[in-house]
Amino acid sequence: MKVGSIYIEKDGKHAHYRIRDLNTLNSTIFPIFDKYSLLTTKQFNYLKIKKAYYILFNNSLSKLEKDNLITKIVLSKPSEDYVSSIWSIINNEVIDFKSASTVMSKAWLIGFTEAEGSFYLVKKSSNRLVHGFEITQKLDKIVLTAIKYTLGIKTKVKTTKYGTFSVVTTNSRAIENIIKYYKNTMKGMKSVEYRIWSRSYIKHKGDYESLNKIRNQVRILRLKTNRF
Repeated sequence: MKVGSIYIEKDGKHAHYRIRDLNTLNSTIFPIFDKYSLLTTKQFNYLKIKKAYYILFNNSLSKLEKDNLITKIVLSKPSEDYVSSIWSIINNEVIDFKSASTVMSKAWLIGFTEAEGSFYLVKKSSNRLVHGFEITQKLDKIVLTAIKYTLGIKTKVKTTKYGTFSVVTTNSRAIENIIKYYKNTMKGMKSVEYRIWSRSYIKHKGDYESLNKIRNQVRILRLKTNRF
């Protein structure tokens, strides 16, 4: 990007990449998201920022008028069924892999999974652990539906008891599709979890003792990651 700054909080646990210069937003950031629309409700937030920017630089408005208009923008919220405009090219309906891939690229899904995905082992009985994959979102059911078709997950996108949407599977065929899809892709900490998870499926599927040890190792790894 060659712009912006990185801020690390005092506790050392969180880092932020920030771009606050208005001219940089206009020259560098806006062109990116104008060309590549956001797939989630963040598109609504992006448009809010852009509208506020143009109000700030509108010399025909008084300071009071600008303040009032920007306040309205800040207070505006998306509807519960909001769908990013990018999905209109398939009439806001994902029905199969083709329609999903028309909007959702592999690069986008890899990045989204790094932030929101979960590769884990779940206990099905006292002596049985199976591999699971899940992505949960408060909004944007259409995004999860596209992920479902892209990864070959047969189960429906479900609504959790917390009112969020979730695409989840422990089906062996779907897990194998997911292992193949994400192989040699991710760059962050999630890639470590994925490699341990996928390797344990290939080498130890059905071996409760080995999988239980691996699950405990991943839990320790996550605690260390959160600490540092």
